[in-house]
Amino acid sequence: MKRHFFALPRLSLRFVPIWRRHFLVWKKMAATSILGHLADPLIYMLGLGLGLGSLLPEMGGTTYLVFLAAGTVCYSTMNSATFEALYSCFARMHEQRTWEAILNTPVTLDDIVLSEILWAASKSLLSGLAVLVVIWAMGLSHSVLSLWLIPLALLVGLCFASLGLIMTALAPGYSFFMYYFTLVITPMMFLSGVFFPVVQLPALLQSVSAMLPLSHAVDIARPLMNGILPPGLLLHVVVLLGYTVFGFYVSLVLFRKRLSQ
Repeated sequence: MKRHFFALPRLSLRFVPIWRRHFLVWKKMAATSILGHLADPLIYMLGLGLGLGSLLPEMGGTTYLVFLAAGTVCYSTMNSATFEALYSCFARMHEQRTWEAILNTPVTLDDIVLSEILWAASKSLLSGLAVLVVIWAMGLSHSVLSLWLIPLALLVGLCFASLGLIMTALAPGYSFFMYYFTLVITPMMFLSGVFFPVVQLPALLQSVSAMLPLSHAVDIARPLMNGILPPGLLLHVVVLLGYTVFGFYVSLVLFRKRLSQ
């Protein structure tokens, strides 16, 4: 039985109807959902970018508003995927017992976990795209390379959805998620170059920053915003994919153990 917990995922296209089910539920309140995910990053970007930006010289060879905009795309995508993978997924698994109903059909837990990751990533893609539309509308980026921020938003969503599901598999209740936001998500936001260059940090924190997935996302997004191919692009993508695969497998193992009890 214990070997079953650690078995490699067996995936199929049966995740598609589950994804579609989540989409149909979300579509009923899509407008308020998009507005909610858009408001927070825009407050950060416009409040800090226009307010604090007027007091700062150029940062990273560009205006502070443009500097902040690239980080905001990644931050917004991370937040959206994390919220969906934590609160909404926990509700479907524990409160609403949606998973229990789905498991009574010819669908495996592997398919359910995959569908949750893909759905959270889909929502985060919309969140990142909404911020990008504002960036383009404000004329903060005119480069064709900035279009690559769209698939980047999807990759960031997959990464943080996978990591978030680990917490969901461990959570006894909603209050547990505050530890993740306080101890992981918020510090990562400040250590990953979203609001200021990582080189401003002490050497030890720079080393920590280099291991964080959000840092790799920002290191891709900021050059693309300025029309430059990111140095070390392949490494950044591999790291984000590595976190995604790791999060998916660990969360699946934890869900297998939890639901077998």
